[in-house]
Formats: sequence, structure tokens, C-alpha cells
Amino acid sequence: MSYRLDRKLAGRGTGESQFRAELRAVACDGERQWYLAGDQELEVLTSDGRLVNRWATGRPGWSVAIDERQRIWVGEPGQIEIFSAQGQLEDTWRSTELFRLVTALAVTPEEVFVADAGSRWIHRFDSDRRLLNHIGDKHRKGGFHIPSGVLDFALDRDATLVVANPGMHRVERYDPDGTSRGHFGRFGQQDPAAFPGCCNPTNLALGPEGEIVVTEKAGPRLKIYDRDGVLSEVVADSATFDVACKNMDLAVDRDGSIGVIDTIALDLAVFEPKMKPGAISAEGVAP
Repeated sequence: MSYRLDRKLAGRGTGESQFRAELRAVACDGERQWYLAGDQELEVLTSDGRLVNRWATGRPGWSVAIDERQRIWVGEPGQIEIFSAQGQLEDTWRSTELFRLVTALAVTPEEVFVADAGSRWIHRFDSDRRLLNHIGDKHRKGGFHIPSGVLDFALDRDATLVVANPGMHRVERYDPDGTSRGHFGRFGQQDPAAFPGCCNPTNLALGPEGEIVVTEKAGPRLKIYDRDGVLSEVVADSATFDVACKNMDLAVDRDGSIGVIDTIALDLAVFEPKMKPGAISAEGVAP
């Protein structure tokens, strides 16, 4: 499936849906709304960029997740804030040890997974906040190797954690109990299927069919791999993003639209499939 850049939302500036200094994290809900964390605020946009709501967070947001109750979880330095769908603060999880810098979150009805860039581990909790185990603590480097300072992961529909390990130039898979389920990726400067530079991919998200969507830095690039780790498409590069971008968070909505943060322009670049999943081509064949 090929993608095209369709629109850019938010952006740097003083407008009602713009950001002045920082834009770090994005998530998407079942209604195709985008949730953006930046400038110590959380902003909710419709799929076409109309501002729905905006509120302050206690500390700068580095990650966002939406749970089944439509509550918004914002990962921050030292804590996680949980807001209602309307933006009211409902709860705060605090830990100077486990939440030094929360750069990714995944929430299910039974469990919460927290990526802490300080420890370089992913912490697994039950719904009552009991710590169950760590993921990545058995790695030979003492944790995931993240020279750019961000640890990112996504939870697959079969409860497998898919984790970017940029210093190792690969994507790794784990069971919730921390058991390794393999990896793909290798270092390479010329082959587009490989991961270049000191540390790529920096960020990832999963598509509706389990495809693995990643971003890279130096230079910035958006790529898609299938579930087996085979490169499907290089979607965009520095012709689309500011060349200085790094740690470009991303999210994929239910229809396969991909939203990627440009950390310099402070906008969300939205890429649409040229043919939506399940659509019928001119030849009468589903893609």
C-alpha cells in the first residue's frame, strides 16, 4: 500500500492549534482524533486539524496513550497524569525511580506498560499499580540502547511488545513477562531496508494489520515494514521533514492514516493510504 502526504496540522506559531516551542508526542483514538503533547499542554484535534480541546499538563508531556474508557494518559518526567476525555485530571502516578522520563505508554484493561528512558526499561504494572516485571532489564547492555534519549514501543494485538532498540539498529519483540521473541534489522547506510547512523529507528507505531511503522533521524525518514520485518515502503524523508528532526513520534489511526511529528516545524504530517484498506481498485481487486 502506497502513502502520500495529505496535510500538515498544528505547526509553530501562536494560533489556537499551534505550538510555540515544543511538540513531542502524538496518539490517535478510535474517532480518528489526534492528541498532541507539547508546550506543557495536551491538544486534541479532529482528523482535519480542527481544535477540539486543549489543557495544561502538570509537567511537559513526552508520551500520550488513550485507554478503552477514552481517558488520556500523559507520560512526563517523574509521573504519569490521567485525564478524562474532557480534560479533567483524574489521577497521577508518581515515581522518581520508575518514571524518570516516560517516553511511551500502552494501556489495556488489565495492564499498563511504561517506557522509562531513565532506566532504559519498560515497566509492566497491573491495573492496581502493582509492578509485575521489567522488560529489557536482561539485555546485555543493561537495558535498551537509546543514545537519542527516547525509548519507544507499541503493543501488538496479540499482546506482544514491539520495541525500537536504536543503538542496536533493530526492532525487538517481547512477551509481557519480558521473554524475547526475536528481532529484525541491521546497520546499513545505503540499503533502505537497513537502519543507518548511530542509532535508528528512534520511534515506532503499529498499523491496523500489524505493520511496523518507524521513523529515523539524521536524516529524518518514515518507513513501513510488514509483520515479518520486510521493508514495504519508504514513505518520506528530509524532503518532507526538517533535516534536523529527531525522535519523531508517530501514531496510526484505524484506517491506516499515519501522523508524524516534525520536531522542528512543530507540525503533524498526516500521510494517507492512496487506497484505504478494504477498498476496491479500478480493476475490481482489493489491495
